[in-house]
Amino acid sequence: MPSLTQRLGLRLPIVLAPMAGGISTPELVAAVGNAGGLGSLGAAYLTPAQIGEAGAAVRRLTQEPFAVNLFAPQSTSEPTAPQVERAVAELAPFHADLGLPPPALPPQTSGDFEAQLDAALEVCPAVLSFTFGRLETRHLEALRVRGILAIGTATGLEEARQLEADGVDSIVLQGGAAGGHRGGWSEDELADTLALTRAAAQSVRVPLIAAGGLMTAADVRAVLDAGASLTQCGTAFLRATEAGTSAPYRAALAAAKPGDTVLTRAFSGRTARGLRNAVTAGIGHPLPYPQQNALTRQMRAAGAAAGRADVLSLWAGEGVAQGREGTAAEILAGLWP
Repeated sequence: MPSLTQRLGLRLPIVLAPMAGGISTPELVAAVGNAGGLGSLGAAYLTPAQIGEAGAAVRRLTQEPFAVNLFAPQSTSEPTAPQVERAVAELAPFHADLGLPPPALPPQTSGDFEAQLDAALEVCPAVLSFTFGRLETRHLEALRVRGILAIGTATGLEEARQLEADGVDSIVLQGGAAGGHRGGWSEDELADTLALTRAAAQSVRVPLIAAGGLMTAADVRAVLDAGASLTQCGTAFLRATEAGTSAPYRAALAAAKPGDTVLTRAFSGRTARGLRNAVTAGIGHPLPYPQQNALTRQMRAAGAAAGRADVLSLWAGEGVAQGREGTAAEILAGLWP
């Protein structure tokens, strides 16, 4: 059977992590593809129309295969009135400091997964990757019929085994050093990426994509030698020329030192790794996801416009201090000389 690299027609064993929220622009996705890796479009926050537009934009820039990433549907419970009041009270000083009206929870807090998936199927990328859970059999079959590979995300061995049993084509193994949201749905092992890769290679048979803290060619080689078919890198591309990273975000990344990241639920209600700032220190009672994500959206937008990194979700992995500026092709060359 052809390897995952062969099935995707890749020249390099590197996948761009799907960084939602504007980081993985069509330009970045295409640049990674044109340089030989697999670009990933983080589409979880896009409307169905925007997914179609972004997919078309990628295709105008490259003939290479690419991935679209969505958040798997998940059951959520509505927060109680006291929970909302407490979360609003914690956020209110940040709004006041930015000259914004008091925070308020919008009536709609999440997208329509079924509509997003339909839009992704219309785009028909080489890969549909997903995080935060599992897809139903009918979803996986819809992908299979169109020849789209399904790639799930696991943070531990049990999640990986469940995804394998579901019939996915590959599994992203997200180690504890990874930046951004934790992609699993049950117990998060926060495992060392290399150790998790070795263990999973002995436990599951589907191709594995190792992710988390991979910032150098030596990091990439180590996880491939441990049994991964591909590697996935996100933090390494945050300062790429083609990335949609805002100016204050870029400045914070450039100034980061080892040990500057923290796991937090302050911005979205889901655990994620990013740089410490005023919000990670000042928010102690966030709402669950997606309500907290919706509640902080106005603050984050205003902070980006004002150049205020202290109120932004500065997602980054533990290797952030090893990041560099450059084009996507230059960064790829450093990861796979």
